[in-house]
Amino acid sequence: STKKRLHIIYHDLKSEINNLIESQIRDVDVIYHLAASSHVDRSIVDPVMFVKDNVLATVNILNYARSMDNLERLIYFSTDEVFGPAKPGKSFKEWDRYNSTNPYSASKAAGEELAIAFENTYNLPIAITHCMNVFGERQHPEKYIPNTLWKLKNNKKITIHANKDKSKAGSRHYIYSEDVASSILFITENFNSLKNSQITDEIGPNCLKVNIPGTKELDNLEIAELISEYSGLKLDFELVDFHSSRPGHDLRYAIDGSFIKDAGWKPKYTVEDSLNKLVKWYLD
Repeated sequence: STKKRLHIIYHDLKSEINNLIESQIRDVDVIYHLAASSHVDRSIVDPVMFVKDNVLATVNILNYARSMDNLERLIYFSTDEVFGPAKPGKSFKEWDRYNSTNPYSASKAAGEELAIAFENTYNLPIAITHCMNVFGERQHPEKYIPNTLWKLKNNKKITIHANKDKSKAGSRHYIYSEDVASSILFITENFNSLKNSQITDEIGPNCLKVNIPGTKELDNLEIAELISEYSGLKLDFELVDFHSSRPGHDLRYAIDGSFIKDAGWKPKYTVEDSLNKLVKWYLD
């Protein structure tokens, strides 16, 4: 059963991984570092918490990793938001310059720089991923898709992040959690070939970076309309100039997914199919 294959150890990653925790973890081949505080709103309210959760915790993981004898991979799960807002038609490649515009994305970028430093200094086998907006079952209700469905179900008005004159809703590329898991396994299994194909004279022998693209770009209103359609619940919404009232929110993010696509990976689900599946799951 799953429970026999899974062993959960509780530890606050803001504290170093001590001997007691290490003895419980035992032999490990691969580390997936997906632990983070990840909500832009909360990072604006409490930036220090995000530095502790996303920077200090990452150093503690990396420091633990360099003491391991048999580590094959360490995958640091980052975000497309480190590149900052993307103009229409622009998609960022893995090694484009960062432009973090809120404390959340800045804390994730700091974690990335530490991962690169630990690879170069201690020769750790690290890959960094940039993932777009992930959605799936059991997602925290503060996130846009479950929050929108909850509001629809409870007859509440949905405020939709838009541009200054409220003529265009903000957009994101969305990807289903099962596809994210598939991409991470692909990166794990093809680590060496991906790394070798990315090393160029311009980049040098840095650690591997891989964009995990969304399957389709949709604006926030289109997502709400799809959730309304799949749930059969009436949509009541208002476009709001969110960026001016909440600096640090960006209207559009976009990354170029050609590297992993050319290497042989592609998502299994369309946004529409996975979102329909997800809405039915929540309603059940």
